[in-house]
Amino acid sequence: MREIVNQADTDILVQKIEILIEESRKRVVTQVDSVMVRTYYEIGRAIVENQQHGEVRAGYGKGVLKQLSQRLNAKFGKGFSVDNLENMRKFYLTYRDTKSETVSRISQKTKSETVSRISDGQIRSAYADFTLSWSHYLFLMRIENIDERHFYEMESGKNNWNLRELKRQFNSALYERLALSTEKDKVMELSRKGQVVERASDVIKDPYILEFLGLKEKPEYSESDLESRIIDHLQEFLMEMGKGFTFVGRQVRFTFDEEHFRVDLVLYNRLLRCFVLVDLKIGKLRHQDLGQMQMYVNYYDRYEKTGDENPTIGILLCNEKSDSMVELTLPKDSNIYASKYELYLPDKKLLQEKLIEWLREEDGNE
Repeated sequence: MREIVNQADTDILVQKIEILIEESRKRVVTQVDSVMVRTYYEIGRAIVENQQHGEVRAGYGKGVLKQLSQRLNAKFGKGFSVDNLENMRKFYLTYRDTKSETVSRISQKTKSETVSRISDGQIRSAYADFTLSWSHYLFLMRIENIDERHFYEMESGKNNWNLRELKRQFNSALYERLALSTEKDKVMELSRKGQVVERASDVIKDPYILEFLGLKEKPEYSESDLESRIIDHLQEFLMEMGKGFTFVGRQVRFTFDEEHFRVDLVLYNRLLRCFVLVDLKIGKLRHQDLGQMQMYVNYYDRYEKTGDENPTIGILLCNEKSDSMVELTLPKDSNIYASKYELYLPDKKLLQEKLIEWLREEDGNE
């Protein structure tokens, strides 16, 4: 009897197995990276404790590292250059005070007990904080501000940023922009918890950095040009918008009193469970623009959102605005925000200085 094969079922089975294999390979790569990072941390510890007696500054020159490099490369192959060993030493010094003390306890235990007597669960727990690749940590070590470093480390892990994405977020001063867009008592949470999205204001930045659109080279561009570039770079745009954003549509039309209206971009935030309407403006933002967005938000709240969804958020992206005009036009409990966008990477140092100044002013007002 000839077996009848359902091609559709077979295709689904193949897809499921392909996903399983791909996910398995990803986990293997992640585990290999994690083990390598753990090993480099312990090598750094050995160099510091055995040669420096735990002090930050080495009491010896490059000679010891050079000899160590030669012997390790001879036995294990390439990968243990003097520069790499120096990076491992710095890695340990950078993270020894911020990582779990369990790492130290496990390391000390191995000196008196065989490795086989220490459970794999203990070892995994000891190094649970090392979730990124070695390349990530090489970059993170260069960030001098500990709070900022913690923030980018957490966000890289939560959002699965590759090294390129991490560098882009750092160069776009994401930490400073989020800090300047939040309340002072929430700034420290950025370093302890990363970006937490619980209310509408948590997803707002000012400014938004859209350098990836490539429009800075055009002396003149229209709102249509801006919108088209955003659609062409939708993945980068959603990443810049922040956590939980998904794309719904562009130039989304709705009709009210036999008149047609179009929203430039309609997004949805999965974390806040609400629609996010984005209007793009060239030139100075006017109070009429805010009124128009208020009407858009009211329509979506009354006719589009369901009973279990949260109020709609409106964001006007403009390249020029008056904060006092925005504040005077919108009610205090408004879910509408006006933010500037910039077509080039910001002056990170300038934003750092602005953040310090803002925090000092807040302290003075208390």
